[in-house]
Amino acid sequence: MFWLNTRRIIKSGFVSFWRNGFVSLSSVLIMTLTLFVLGSLMFASALLNSSLDEIRSKVDVNVYFAPSADEEEILALRNKVEALPEVAQVEYVSRDQALENFKAQHENDEITLQALEELGENPLGAILNIRAKETSQYEGIAKFLDSESGENGQFIDKVNYYQNKAAIDSLTRMIDGSRKIGLAITIVLIAISILITLNTIRLAIYIAREEISVMRLVGASNRYIRGPFVISGVMYGVVSALATLVVFYPVTYWVSSITETFFSGFSLFDYYTANFAQVSALIIGVGILLGAISSYLAVRRYLKV
Repeated sequence: MFWLNTRRIIKSGFVSFWRNGFVSLSSVLIMTLTLFVLGSLMFASALLNSSLDEIRSKVDVNVYFAPSADEEEILALRNKVEALPEVAQVEYVSRDQALENFKAQHENDEITLQALEELGENPLGAILNIRAKETSQYEGIAKFLDSESGENGQFIDKVNYYQNKAAIDSLTRMIDGSRKIGLAITIVLIAISILITLNTIRLAIYIAREEISVMRLVGASNRYIRGPFVISGVMYGVVSALATLVVFYPVTYWVSSITETFFSGFSLFDYYTANFAQVSALIIGVGILLGAISSYLAVRRYLKV
């Protein structure tokens, strides 16, 4: 009996979806718009993270060693720094490479190059370029370097974190603020989308109020009455999700030329195609949940089943 009723509920839900074509179309369009907004927020989050990663990649701490510093000690310190959990990357620049880089930067400055030649020796020390996983972690790395600077500071000549501290702190606050603002906007838009969808499906159920009254008069259970509407809601979600995924294909392709120009080569279309399985699962899953829950709540609250 249970399976018989289940089949009837599913069949009734499908029949209701196709029979009420105009109402179903309206619900699908509203849910498609809702899912499009949610998907757009996901893409906007990817763009924001890409931009923040690009900014973060340009921030590092440079450790300048004294020219007399022993290379083995420098390499040993590099290994210690690489072992820190906060560190993402460490680049070692030898004294000779530092000199070559300096000459390349001042190739048009004859006075500086002549002065360098007159010295007769390399006045530059080796350098470590350290990049942290998060901008907020540079202070801890700088303190570690201070503890490893050697007696009387003769090993490490300078750590430029303290000169750049204000800029790094500002960037850290900007990244944290961007994430909080993005989360707040996402929550607000999701809440608005759910309310719109709920009201649309409530209208569809309101149209069927007489049918519900008849079903109650003949003794139909609450589960049997709710079931077809929940199935219709699931179908709204599935159809809307598929429509949203189809719409995103040309939209992301068209927008990619803009995102590549303004977001350091980030292609929204490539992101969409590369993560299509995850995006599809999320959009379809949200569509099904949104349709089913909205239908359930609409029947329960507004039709007093």
